[in-house]
Amino acid sequence: MTQNEQFLVAMALILALPYGMWRLAGRPAWAPLVVVQIMLGIALGPGVLGALAPQVQGAVFTPGVTAMLSGLSIWAVVLFIFLAGLELDLTAAWTERGETLGVAALALAVPMALGALVAMGLLRWPGWAGPQAAPWQVVAGLAMACAVTALPILVLFLDELGVLRTPLGQRVLRYASLDDIAIWAVLAVILLDYQRLGRQALFLVLAALAAWLMRRVMPRLAQADRWALALVWLVGLALAADWAGLHFTVGAFLAGAVLEARWFDRDQTDRLRAAVLMLLMPVFFLATGLRTDWQIGGGAVLLAAASLLLAAVPGK
Repeated sequence: MTQNEQFLVAMALILALPYGMWRLAGRPAWAPLVVVQIMLGIALGPGVLGALAPQVQGAVFTPGVTAMLSGLSIWAVVLFIFLAGLELDLTAAWTERGETLGVAALALAVPMALGALVAMGLLRWPGWAGPQAAPWQVVAGLAMACAVTALPILVLFLDELGVLRTPLGQRVLRYASLDDIAIWAVLAVILLDYQRLGRQALFLVLAALAAWLMRRVMPRLAQADRWALALVWLVGLALAADWAGLHFTVGAFLAGAVLEARWFDRDQTDRLRAAVLMLLMPVFFLATGLRTDWQIGGGAVLLAAASLLLAAVPGK
């Protein structure tokens, strides 16, 4: 097969298999479609299908096809995170800043503290720290991993439950957004280097100036021009954030958060989010699973799968 044919076969599997399995199971409430997509991505990856049938896995998910899927998944999550940021009401967040800071701090501190305790216990056994990692970096890294929010999945769940634009959904989004920004700050400290620190300071200053300019220009444009400029703004800020070492998702979220949802037609915003969710996000979820090697992180995969399923069970 040509690379184009391999890519289309991979896309057919990505779009058809999870949805088909989910529908045949009767759309179970305990397993949202996103959970099925991630688990199937793990099954199609090198740790499961690659171990059971390496010729089949290698014939479809070649390095070229994997690179193409990775590019699509990056664009998918950039768009989705941007739309999540756009839904965030900064005015309400500032008005209720005391409550937001208090709840977000507790939501961040508790899992980080528990993760740090687990990490200190794991360090008693060899193999958990790399040759160049200091013990505090391992503890902080595992604590951060326990506290980080899967923002795309959170927004997806809020949207499926129909509470994204309700006061409850806005509160959850505010808490998770603030926690994720704090988590990336923790990561910056863990991976501290002075060149990266200088880039991050420059990014914050220039991003603040650019955001001020965008908020002045955007309301004066026609609706169609607003969307065109918003996409350019999104790509530019995501690129700048990644260059600064803060990850492109930070830039994508900030690009949406500094804009006002009322500047854009709500029906158009809803249609765009639905299109991204249907056409692009399955690639992101399955690509995430495809990058998981069961032989390297089997225990972590089981823990993540159990966490996803537990989060999806009503009442948990």
